[in-house]
Amino acid sequence: MDVKVLTAPAIRLHANDNVVVARTNLPRGTALPELGLTTLDNVPAANKIAARDIKQGEPILKYNTVIGFAAADIPAGSFVHKHNTEFREFQRDYAYCADYKPVEMVPEAERATFMGIVRADGRVATRNYIGIISTVNCSATVVNKIAQWFTPDRLADYPNVDGVVAFAHSTGCGMEMTGEPMDLLRRTTGGYARHPNLAAVLVVGLGCERNQISGLYEQEKLADGPRLKSFVMQDTGGTRKTIEAGIEAVKAMLPEANRVKRVRVPASHITVGLQCGGSDGFSSITANPALGAAMDILVRHGGTAILSETPEIYGVEHTFTRRAVSREVGEKLIERIRWWKEEYSVGRDVQINGQVSPGNQFGGLANIFEKSLGSAMKGGTTPLVDVYKYAEPVTKKGFVFMDSPGFDPVSATGQVASGANMICFTTGRGSAYGCKPVPSLKLATNTPMFQRLEEDMDINCGEILDGKVSMEEMGQRIFELILRTASGERSKSEELGLGDFEFAPWQIGITS
Repeated sequence: MDVKVLTAPAIRLHANDNVVVARTNLPRGTALPELGLTTLDNVPAANKIAARDIKQGEPILKYNTVIGFAAADIPAGSFVHKHNTEFREFQRDYAYCADYKPVEMVPEAERATFMGIVRADGRVATRNYIGIISTVNCSATVVNKIAQWFTPDRLADYPNVDGVVAFAHSTGCGMEMTGEPMDLLRRTTGGYARHPNLAAVLVVGLGCERNQISGLYEQEKLADGPRLKSFVMQDTGGTRKTIEAGIEAVKAMLPEANRVKRVRVPASHITVGLQCGGSDGFSSITANPALGAAMDILVRHGGTAILSETPEIYGVEHTFTRRAVSREVGEKLIERIRWWKEEYSVGRDVQINGQVSPGNQFGGLANIFEKSLGSAMKGGTTPLVDVYKYAEPVTKKGFVFMDSPGFDPVSATGQVASGANMICFTTGRGSAYGCKPVPSLKLATNTPMFQRLEEDMDINCGEILDGKVSMEEMGQRIFELILRTASGERSKSEELGLGDFEFAPWQIGITS
């Protein structure tokens, strides 16, 4: 889409669309001669305007994709939003593999590199933390107290250690002892315990919880050793003694953790978890497709992009099945969608059943179909090579999908457990988020929000809307920022110290 289209007062995204998007606030009576329209209502920036008369029941099209149906006759020039848009199901053609095209890889000799930390097993880290993991909420205070003892002053002699961080959560007991809820919790904590960004790990339990350390170790094939230690509070002597023992254990781990050196490695070692939150009507025009362009570059250089947030691809899932590498992969995605629709969210007022958050609505998104249209763009255009359950280890290179809720801390926690060593997070409303032990980059969809929240935002994709940079140029800019951040350049969230409280495993079972 050329700059002239994007800088017009109202943006037509596809020739077949029956709505256009207001680039700025458009008062009632604003003439749009290039579209043959005059606004009949006040239309806030990022919101939709009827580009022609739309009859009741007719599909509303944005990017030539159904985002809802007219709840009443909508005259040309009208403000189009949830008040006159009906959310209802419609038939979608999954057409497995119909649009599959193999990736044109960059020749190995020409592939990008970054300065990473190579672990003994060959995996590559982007950061170098020591982690303290609780098995249960009952040991949450202990793991936090251990981590908090290691202030910047106390770590001054270990400049290559990025910090000591606690991973506490609110479950681990009062839950099912077997089955997917427990398996999922253990997959998540096991994924963090093995994560290359953690040079060493302490696991702390209370002793009587359902999520026993022994069960965690057995399922996740973990064992105590030089980089992994465990404490049971009831055996160690209680709260104070466990905190003291944990502090001493971390002190013993610090010298070895500090010995790391960054070396030049291929960009194929980068795995990016893709997130969006606090979206707006510009998300699908700037930040999300720009991030998708960056992910296309990363995949061509051998790296991996993990798209998640299953409720936020609902309504456009057929665009992924069409480009799946195999029918089996496409069907794995649809199985996850059906689980959400037919089992997990039945009868509930949740996102996959149409309702988006108030912030999304204020930003111009009428329902989940419209949000999904933009959210899906973060994944770029390369083939879908595999689909994973929450926190399952990602083993394929390229563009993959990991099932998760749309709630960003829960979704990103699963991506990190799956192996993401970087998070890229688009936002139109101004989400503030950090993700220890991996860096998180925030991509703003519009310039006014970027300027208000510049301390939190890493890159302004609103420059696309301002006509200052093309989509391709922004994609390259994002890719280069990813390389620099993976090499050690600190993100805005790291500068602000975010990420200590965002560990949030998905709780899918009952609490009893």
